[in-house]
Amino acid sequence: MSTNSFKFAGGRNSGAKNWYMQRITGILLVVVLIGHYILMHATPESGHTYKAVMDRLHQPAWKVIDMAFVTLGLWHGLNGLWNVIRDYEMKPIMTTVLYTVLVLIALVFWFIGLNTILSF
Repeated sequence: MSTNSFKFAGGRNSGAKNWYMQRITGILLVVVLIGHYILMHATPESGHTYKAVMDRLHQPAWKVIDMAFVTLGLWHGLNGLWNVIRDYEMKPIMTTVLYTVLVLIALVFWFIGLNTILSF
């Protein structure tokens, strides 16, 4: 007999808001990803050099697009991970600790991404 500290709790309190946000961010990520692919991989004349990237990042529109890509990617990935974690019955303190760790990870990577984009 196994004594797991995590017990699968099924779909209780599934969170419709998180479910919709997961789908919305997924759709938006596909749109941004297609644009990224076309720009960076399908059109060689767009430039893949450091200078070409810097020229793009000096334009406010590209900064907004890149910041949206970072924000949507982090939200989508960490929201998905949180939805998986929520499916398990845990002590409330463990849930709070895991949620806090995910929020801290999100904030650290979000600030690193935004700092990188906005520094140009």
